[in-house]
Amino acid sequence: MEGNSSTHKIIIGAAQNMQQIGSNSIELVVTSPPYPMIEMWDTIMSEQNPEIKTALKNNNGSLAFELMHKELDKIWKEVERVLIPGGFACINIGDATRTINGDFQLYPNHSRIISAFQKLGIPNLPNIIWRKQTNAPNKFMGSGMLPSGAYITLEHEWILVFRKGGKRQFKTENEKLRRKVSSFFWEERNIWFSDLWDLKGTKQKINNSETRKRSAAFPFELAYRLINMYSLQDDTVLDPFLGTGTTTIASIASKRNSIGYEIDSVFSNIIKDNIKNTPLDFLNSYIQNRIEKHKQFLIERNADTKKKEIKHFNEALKMQVMTSQETEIKLNFIEKIQLGENKIICSYNFVSSDKTKLPMNKTT
Repeated sequence: MEGNSSTHKIIIGAAQNMQQIGSNSIELVVTSPPYPMIEMWDTIMSEQNPEIKTALKNNNGSLAFELMHKELDKIWKEVERVLIPGGFACINIGDATRTINGDFQLYPNHSRIISAFQKLGIPNLPNIIWRKQTNAPNKFMGSGMLPSGAYITLEHEWILVFRKGGKRQFKTENEKLRRKVSSFFWEERNIWFSDLWDLKGTKQKINNSETRKRSAAFPFELAYRLINMYSLQDDTVLDPFLGTGTTTIASIASKRNSIGYEIDSVFSNIIKDNIKNTPLDFLNSYIQNRIEKHKQFLIERNADTKKKEIKHFNEALKMQVMTSQETEIKLNFIEKIQLGENKIICSYNFVSSDKTKLPMNKTT
């Protein structure tokens, strides 16, 4: 088995050329890029290619849409290079609606990205629809209650799932054990692997950035699920559009290493502040909550006399589990987070029956 620490690197720079990362070295990509044709991203996209600004100025929405995606294509090409065979890429993206020169239409970002990955030889697997919970009282667009002039409101985003090559191979005994240790509970699988997720969004406001006033940050739960679904403990997770650092924080909680690229230098301090201000109590309570939910599941399951007897047991957690695949699960409490200039090092302790007290907050 691997050690009891993880390392997280933050690289300020464009992800079109991730020269710091070797080919075939990343197990998982979790990211949310700028959404083409959403106005808040016009400036940063135009800085990558001035022709985008010209196309928008000339009211040529179709050309601007394609030029923006050509910039993203450069990152997807790098993603293909750095992913290991069998590695996954999970991309959170929303489609855009926009009125240009009086013409209102949908710009299908998700299908354009699928096309880009298919051209790279990376097939698309079944995707997830993230239904973003909202309390907005006025959801419709267009002419309200009058027919033939109203538009469907977009209340969801996509989590696109890609896999490079065939299934990841686990040949050695150590690899097989790492896979078992990284398993999730049976009841978690039934929720996580649904194609519809109902999750609340997260705060978007940003101060001090010249390129944008809002982020496109996804919630911690979204990143945490994907990391645990598609990687192993001690794997490396890449986010080419790190933003406020949610992927890094979720990687820390999951005992994965991570690398994040962020083009806006202002975000270097934002990322570090987010990590520093995320209490260990929160992250470790999140792990503890998984255990408590499993305990509750066992109580309800065992109380149902119509259900079959649970025959498997996890010695580390001293709990019943539904399948033999769960018997080696090991969860980790974070003991300490050390913040360096562009590197973060975290240390862990296994959760066991004699370690029920959560570690105190230690972020330095």
